[in-house]
Order: sequence, then C-alpha cells, then structure tokens
Amino acid sequence: MTILPPDPDYAALRTKLARLRGERGWTYDELADRSGLSRRTLIDLEHGRTTGSIGTWHTLAHTFDVPVGHLLDTLCDDHTPPGAPPP
Repeated sequence: MTILPPDPDYAALRTKLARLRGERGWTYDELADRSGLSRRTLIDLEHGRTTGSIGTWHTLAHTFDVPVGHLLDTLCDDHTPPGAPPP
C-alpha cells in the first residue's frame, strides 16, 4: 500500500510571497529588479498561475534575505510537516 503525502499548501506560499513583498513596500517591478526574475513570473507566482521552480524560490529567499525554509515551510501550513511530532 502506497501512502501519499498531503497536498502542499500553495495558497500559503503565495500569501507568504505577497506578505514579504508588501512588508517591504515593493512593487512587482521593484521585486523584479532586485531579484532578476521577470515581473510576469512574480505576478504568476502570487496569483497561482505557476508554482515556480526551486531555483525561483531560492532566488526569492535571497532577495528577501530569509532562509529558503522560511518560504517553503508554508507548504505544510495545513498539515503536520514531515518529521514533526503529531499535534
């Protein structure tokens, strides 16, 4: 029997991206300039039209000066993350 992991919470990841951008008062254009990512990519990430690659999220983590785990941990917001004690 195969046990599949829970679905990642992409909505939480999008919310985290929007919050970090908003806390800094950055527009999409400013974030694009700072990260080297396209404005279209950033809009698509925030609006759920793409999930992005690990490289994209790595770039964003460096741009926001946060650990990549700070962003990606939100994928488990709606369930117990692997290795964590059950609630």
